[in-house]
Amino acid sequence: MASVEGVELWFQQDGATCHTARATINLLKDTFGDHLISRFGPVNWPPRSCDLTPLDYFLWGYVKLLVYADKPQTLDHLEDNIRRVIADIQPQMLEKFVENWTSRLDYIRASRGSHIPEIIFKM
Repeated sequence: MASVEGVELWFQQDGATCHTARATINLLKDTFGDHLISRFGPVNWPPRSCDLTPLDYFLWGYVKLLVYADKPQTLDHLEDNIRRVIADIQPQMLEKFVENWTSRLDYIRASRGSHIPEIIFKM
């Protein structure tokens, strides 16, 4: 089981076929044991579940907005922007991810699994 400083880790991935090759799933099961949330893992990843993933409902859009703000014209400039934006993400933002994620789970439960586009990430 993977852990960092005594904290047990979970690995979560969506069900995209490029993520769920047998060799990949076997490696993830060996690494994370029962703490794997995946299409073919011990904990099944629900289909069409972008509302459950902070990376999907907030982070990638946030990163893209900042990365392209100055309209990079070269690959080096684009890569520099990506590195800078990712490095500038503060721990407080990640804490808000978790806080908002638990609220989203409550909304998803109340909506019986329906998509909830009206719920916005609150900073």
